[in-house]
Amino acid sequence: MSGAFPVGRVTLNRPEVHNAFNERLIHELTTTIRRLGSTSWIEAIVLTGNGKSFCAGADLEWMGKMVGYSHDENLADAKTLQTLFETIAQCPKVVIAAVNGAAMGGGAGLVAACDYAIASDKATFAFSEVKLGIIPAVISPFVVEKIGLGAARAYFTTGRRFDAATALRLGLVQEVVPGEDLAAAVNSVLTDACSAGPKAIAASKQLLHGLAEGTADTAEAIASIRVSPEGQEGIRAFLEKRKPVWKRDS
Repeated sequence: MSGAFPVGRVTLNRPEVHNAFNERLIHELTTTIRRLGSTSWIEAIVLTGNGKSFCAGADLEWMGKMVGYSHDENLADAKTLQTLFETIAQCPKVVIAAVNGAAMGGGAGLVAACDYAIASDKATFAFSEVKLGIIPAVISPFVVEKIGLGAARAYFTTGRRFDAATALRLGLVQEVVPGEDLAAAVNSVLTDACSAGPKAIAASKQLLHGLAEGTADTAEAIASIRVSPEGQEGIRAFLEKRKPVWKRDS
């Protein structure tokens, strides 16, 4: 919990390697997001990096191990990273990325998997995998969902770096602020997120996942939420011109 908000703050804490991914970080981050997502009093999750970078993608030592992996070992390794991004994207809580610095490769994918991203104006981004002779495969569904196929084609095939203003224009991030204002900008989003119905947030994310998969029944989704206790309270509060009182699971 942090400040006035019932929020889980998660900090990537490998500043000596620019918060790059390795097996342990992937496991711990997946476990932490899953745990916070199932904690009833947590209303949102904020993800950031310690030091000058947000996340530099794959750790060099970890990449060195991959050189000797078989196809099956590489497949199992890739699935652990895939699970991390899916855990973030499907988390029932709002997940906010506070992008304090460089987000490269999988780090930029991490930004894409979050629901809302605020970047420092000094942050830089790249899908740099092609420069290593590989491809941004695992992160691609989350990135394409945010920036579209056209922009993904341009940056996936060139590995070009781009700045925070470009990330905003592409839709990878939703706000860009001076670095010293990053915390205040995050708190502003939290004010909105923590005033919303928690079950409605979870249902919204489930609806979006269904739309992406082509399985959403939108009429059923709205009918179900309207007759739910939370939906009834929200509508009544609006009509009675008062703040809703959300019931949270104990």
